[in-house]
Amino acid sequence: MSGSLEIERKFLVVGDSYKRMASSSSRIMQGYICSERGRTVRVRLRGGRGFLTIKGPSADGGLSRYEFEKEITPAEAGQLFALCEPGAIDKTRWLVPCGAHTFEVDEFHGCNEGLVVAEVELSSASEQFEKPAFVGREVTGDRRFYNSSLTKRPFTAWGAAERAEAQCPGRG
Repeated sequence: MSGSLEIERKFLVVGDSYKRMASSSSRIMQGYICSERGRTVRVRLRGGRGFLTIKGPSADGGLSRYEFEKEITPAEAGQLFALCEPGAIDKTRWLVPCGAHTFEVDEFHGCNEGLVVAEVELSSASEQFEKPAFVGREVTGDRRFYNSSLTKRPFTAWGAAERAEAQCPGRG
């Protein structure tokens, strides 16, 4: 069980070189019991393990927010999925070491097929980090790319221009 301030930056991904660079990958299924602005309660199954996560409101333009996470049994996660709002996230998470950090690259499936984003957790908002070649435009704080938003307005429902911008972003 842990609760702390989560500081992370999020980027669109260019190409698929992250797959060759990854140290591991796992499939993630997640749903939201609550996805109100300012608070989310998420249920997740990842690699046969269950998790319940509560996140507070974003601060610093989406850069940081309080996060509490507790491991639960897969059976408990399955029961809690029944309480989730409509829409679910199905993705493969690739862990990609780069310098002193590990990027979490999420390749979405299902209704969010075609979207790939990378996040890096930092110890402070001003912490410097090495950007791998696959890191494109920064989307930290852009609510369209929040997983909770993608359950309500999936990537495949975006307009063609908006999808193209997310799939072929310029470097940031």
